[in-house]
Amino acid sequence: MTTPDVTHAENQPLVAAIDLGSNSFHMIVARQDHNEIRPVERLGEKVQLAAGIDEQGLLTDEAMERGLACLRKFAEYIDGMASENIRIVGTNALRKARNSDTFVRLAEQELGHPIDIIAGREEARLIYLGVAQTYSDDNDRRLVVDIGGGSTEFIIGQRFEPKLLESLHMGCVSYTHQYFPNGNLSEKRFREAYYSARLELMNIEKTYRHEGWVEAIGSSGSVKSVHGILAEQGIDRITRDGLKKLKRDVLQFRKVERVHFPGLKPERAAIFPAGLAILTAVFDSLAIDSMDYSDGALREGVLYDLVGRQSHEDVRERTISALMTRYHVDEEQARRVRKHATLLFQQVADDWKLNEQDLKLLQGAALLHEIGLDISHIQFHRHGAYIIRNADLLGFSSREQQQLAMLVRGHRRTLPLQSLYQLPRAEFTRLLRLMILLRLAILLNQIRTDRLPDIELQVKDRQMTLQFPEEWLDKRSLTKTNIEHEREYLQRAGYKLKYL
Repeated sequence: MTTPDVTHAENQPLVAAIDLGSNSFHMIVARQDHNEIRPVERLGEKVQLAAGIDEQGLLTDEAMERGLACLRKFAEYIDGMASENIRIVGTNALRKARNSDTFVRLAEQELGHPIDIIAGREEARLIYLGVAQTYSDDNDRRLVVDIGGGSTEFIIGQRFEPKLLESLHMGCVSYTHQYFPNGNLSEKRFREAYYSARLELMNIEKTYRHEGWVEAIGSSGSVKSVHGILAEQGIDRITRDGLKKLKRDVLQFRKVERVHFPGLKPERAAIFPAGLAILTAVFDSLAIDSMDYSDGALREGVLYDLVGRQSHEDVRERTISALMTRYHVDEEQARRVRKHATLLFQQVADDWKLNEQDLKLLQGAALLHEIGLDISHIQFHRHGAYIIRNADLLGFSSREQQQLAMLVRGHRRTLPLQSLYQLPRAEFTRLLRLMILLRLAILLNQIRTDRLPDIELQVKDRQMTLQFPEEWLDKRSLTKTNIEHEREYLQRAGYKLKYL
């Protein structure tokens, strides 16, 4: 394997996206050139994490080692790249496995970069973004279907904006193990897989048909395999008749691993019948007549989303704004708190080794810290944390979402130290410090006024000093009392706060 040179001119940085799928791991490395993404390397390897989840819901050692062996190869390609130019996401198998945190920790050590486990609807959003980049920028509404190893995503969108997003628990790897055990293939087993998929699709069938679309597009391995086989037979689109013929041909085989067609990769043979059963059910449930295939998928969507974040086109900002509107947040107060949290952050970032992503997280928590008030004033910090923890937050990984919820939970009253202690030490320290900055920004804005003077915060490890203009604090007994109370809370966490 030849490792590419990752040195580059400032105006042509390399960016990379890695998709830890339930069936395969994929990586794309690209060059960002004048607002365009030009792929320079694509790698993929069949890992089948979903097949390695045992009856207890745990990833086996063998499955973990298959994944880690693949990532060691990927690591050579991204060695030396800046963390802000790389994003790594995990999907259904890592959402599902009870010990996914163990694998993620080992994988992060191999790659040297953090891994985000993303929710199903966030996966759907990113898939749509990847597909949309490969199609003309017109106003036609399109349906995108992506059959993965452990889940299938459905998106209706227009241009680059998704309108409906859903992720259903059916995939070619999980269905292979459930309906084709020991590799046995029969019409009865195919029919069971088909009707299981139809039952899953009942959850979205009515809504999606009502929304409607002009064109249907499929992405990822199962759809690609069907498209490739039909193309070898002179059929340029996936059609109902094509699927019926393909089903008849597949059922000529008695073992899934013996399935063979021109246009079908040998490594996909064993999971092909399950993928075909799911796709047939999708066509019938959603009344699809024909479907095109797109090379764009999750990894391309991750890449474009990463570049969008760097160019300030961040979907997370729209998600936060929508939450603020839905839960009737006092926007003026939220933006005051964000402003002062940012000012405090900028004064201590170097000493506390905080980065740009930490600032984004702090700013998001500042804007959302009062969303729980829409439920009740009593324990509203807990209500807000619950909303954030359980909502579908597009653009956020599961880890980012939990961290955001933790900051909102800890923005008032007693610090949630027991929850923080369960985190890795570096994450514990970082989140606690962001929480302290958020609490101070809220404290300074409790009177809800824009008339605040310049306030200086100095830190040295766990020692903090707030410096106010001369005599300013003496005239504000309420603020002074609140600072005294805050000193007590912080003392319990091992931090000392002085004020002058």
